[in-house]
Amino acid sequence: MVSISRLLAMTKRVLLQLKHDPRTLALLFLSPALLMTILKFVYSSNDRVFQQVAGSMLGIFPMLIMFLITSVATLRERTSGTLERLMISPLHKVEFIAGYAIAFGFTSLVQATAVSSYAIWVLHLKIAGPQLTLIFAAIMDALIGLAIGLAVSTFAKNEFQAIQFMPAILLPQLLLSGLLVPRNTMPRALNDLSNILPLSYAIDATKKVILNQGSILNDTLVIALFLILILSAGSVTLKRRTK
Repeated sequence: MVSISRLLAMTKRVLLQLKHDPRTLALLFLSPALLMTILKFVYSSNDRVFQQVAGSMLGIFPMLIMFLITSVATLRERTSGTLERLMISPLHKVEFIAGYAIAFGFTSLVQATAVSSYAIWVLHLKIAGPQLTLIFAAIMDALIGLAIGLAVSTFAKNEFQAIQFMPAILLPQLLLSGLLVPRNTMPRALNDLSNILPLSYAIDATKKVILNQGSILNDTLVIALFLILILSAGSVTLKRRTK
């Protein structure tokens, strides 16, 4: 049975690890702002393109960063033997996964709030929808990165291998997500493939908020389904022993 106290303890443990890791904190909060600033200068002569691209990047950056941090952190728990010690304790694997999700979900909230505020007030990014909805969409994007990071850490033997999954799993999703061209203009096979990729719905949700094109409820429900499926798949092998 899931224990709230153990769940909160696991969440606190992850947050304390982040607190005492200044490089990870810099990656979480400074690198997205820096990348958005570079993007602003890249399109300094074409503000219209910046407005189109920057909004989607507010969702992509958290996903990429959470994937890196989660996959490496979870793999470190495995290779150091910490995960095995946790798994033979009363801690349930659902509590382990949920603890990570809550901790990084909270971190994503702070990150999305800070970076979106910076983009809107300093870089003059214009959004037609409410900022709170944009922050929510960014959190959902970050949770996708979290879920995939937890899942792929199962198949990697070291941190380098975990990072190698990025071009294999995330970059194809970026290409097919509708970020570069509308999905409905792609060849039929690619469009059908994009419909079963979680990042496609994350990008759709972000674009809807930027352009105020209606509710993101359906996109959120699809993303939530993907999160459940990916986290469930990752939990199947959570007790694997490290060789």
